Amino acid sequence: MKKIKVGILGATGVVGQNYVKLLVDHPWFEIVDVAASKRSAGKRYDSAVEEKWLMDIEIPASIKSKTVRDVRDYDNIPAEVKLFFSATELDDKQATREFEFEYAAKGYPVVSNSSANRWTSDVPMIIPEINPQHLDIIPAQQQTRDLPKTGFVTVKPNCSIQSYLVAIHALREAGFAIKDIQVTTLQALSGAGYKGLTSEIMKDNVIPYIGGEEEKTEREPSKILGTVSETWIIPEQSIQMSALCTRVPVVDGHTAVVHLNFVDDAPSLETIQEVWNNFLGEPQALDLPTAPKPAIVFQEEADRPQVKLDVQNGRGMAITIGRLEKDKFFDIRFVALSHNTVRGAAGGAILTAELLVEKGYIERP
Repeated sequence: MKKIKVGILGATGVVGQNYVKLLVDHPWFEIVDVAASKRSAGKRYDSAVEEKWLMDIEIPASIKSKTVRDVRDYDNIPAEVKLFFSATELDDKQATREFEFEYAAKGYPVVSNSSANRWTSDVPMIIPEINPQHLDIIPAQQQTRDLPKTGFVTVKPNCSIQSYLVAIHALREAGFAIKDIQVTTLQALSGAGYKGLTSEIMKDNVIPYIGGEEEKTEREPSKILGTVSETWIIPEQSIQMSALCTRVPVVDGHTAVVHLNFVDDAPSLETIQEVWNNFLGEPQALDLPTAPKPAIVFQEEADRPQVKLDVQNGRGMAITIGRLEKDKFFDIRFVALSHNTVRGAAGGAILTAELLVEKGYIERP
């Protein structure tokens, strides 16, 4: 297929740089527009990034000389752009919400990493293996907001919940209802962006608090696991969730220690492992380019998963699970790991865009 021309909003930040890295050789998408704040607008991309380029590859030759567009400069959007990936966070959440819908109103699909529209009732918050059916809300979003037939907003959820929520969904899908979840996350420095990666206080340190993270962790799964009505997404209210979120001195990779109680008798550990080993999500069934195969990697070694050994599983898109055990106070516990800036950010959004293409919401050339 001819490649779909895309733009990146917030292209100079850590998530934006990951978009550049992951999209430069993508079989379906081609970057033709990079946009950022007024501070970077008008500069060559390599000049705008300068010493803040944090990827493990050189700035791609096809991108480094591109002129950075001001994200608010709608008049100079290249005519061939058909899709925007957004890593933009404006001064406040309301401004970001409106900003994303301004692009949608001009006929562009927006796949966003921002938290601003995650709880907008007609905006699907997608983990493609869990809730692809939530994309069915898009026509209602377009009708309610009088958007062009090509314009809409979708979002990806908080990066840390993606390390374990696919595993929980797989168990629910297999018929094992869950009533309680307690999770402690050990989150990488890159989750705090450039400031996190360069902060002196975060080096050789564990910080037992991340502002707003526990609230997101406890709330967002209910929408992802919810159901679609005619006009909005109804959150799932049957699961109680408690979270403690910490920042740890690793660069990439969010680890989660998860404790679960089931509604009925707990399945055996062998059954749970079988469910995870056999799980097949819609991205895998559709053979989407970014879909990890398998989606869940189960490690039987007692000391796995480890960030250094497992964060790149499935090219950074797989969920890796280990330490599955019975627990004294809960039915089971396990440890899960995902790559926060790939699976949890740019890569997860790219997988959502692939799903949108496959389902006809983004037109192929």
